Amino acid sequence: MSTSNAILKVKDLKKHFPKKEGIFNRTKNYVRAVDGVSFEINEEETFSLVGESGCGKSTTGRSILRLHEPTSGEILYSGKNILDYTKRDFRKVRKDLQMIFQDPYSSLNPRMTVKNLLLEPLLTHNICSKKEATERIIDIADKVGLSKEQINRHPHEFSGGQRQRIGIARALILKPKIVILDEAVSALDVSIQAQILNLLIDLQKDLKLTYVFISHDLNVVKHVSDRVGVMYLGQMMEMASTASLYSNPLHPYTKSLLSAIPSIDPTDKRERIILQGDVPDPSNPPSGCPFRLRCPNAYDHCAIEKPIYREVESNHWVACHLYN
Repeated sequence: MSTSNAILKVKDLKKHFPKKEGIFNRTKNYVRAVDGVSFEINEEETFSLVGESGCGKSTTGRSILRLHEPTSGEILYSGKNILDYTKRDFRKVRKDLQMIFQDPYSSLNPRMTVKNLLLEPLLTHNICSKKEATERIIDIADKVGLSKEQINRHPHEFSGGQRQRIGIARALILKPKIVILDEAVSALDVSIQAQILNLLIDLQKDLKLTYVFISHDLNVVKHVSDRVGVMYLGQMMEMASTASLYSNPLHPYTKSLLSAIPSIDPTDKRERIILQGDVPDPSNPPSGCPFRLRCPNAYDHCAIEKPIYREVESNHWVACHLYN
């Protein structure tokens, strides 16, 4: 899984949230939101994380940026573990790691104009003078499709798609190397989604960006991704190139997700795999394979031993006893 041009390496990342109970609010258990995830991302690549709601993909993205402080593991950016950095040291690399949030309505301060929203990170990181900042603001606004006049307006004066353009501009104003997109188009109309996706693809080429794309929409993921990681109950189930994953899914969970993608082709007769039951409680995961309670291919050994996450084909990784 190791590659020479990887800009980001995540090793055995865990994020466990304390579960407090009783009148004394004592920690009785932990919610294992992310439970030992590993992957690498190459420069100028789009790596996507997919899975059902609650699988831990958003928590993984936020943990990479230390918006959630990881419980354990390593996050290597340019070869250095950013979890070892003090807050002061991390501030120096924080501008290289940015995030675009899901909701373009709540992620923008309604009291600030677009210009001030874009000026704030420049002043916070003391990157340039106010005059240079104004030039940079106008430039990035133009890149995302906003006019010079629009930057003096407030967020409530824009549509959802325009607000997301503001969010994109705010993330890119610091000229980051890695951008994490947390369901960045899921709150938008389908026609606007296409516009924003095409904008993101163009910006990636122009600015040489690396994307971590978090989504539950497998059609969107197929359109934008180079590689895809499939998560379930805080763990990685399968990881492969987009072409390999969509043409030859190996894990039963991946197969069920792909079978649920709507098709407009009336001749498409693929079998719909409907999973039984609900996602288990992440504070009390099942023994052995985390997916075994819903897996149509589960057998006795799945309850005894956790499957090894291993490479079963070239650059195609799976955690399943069917391939051990």
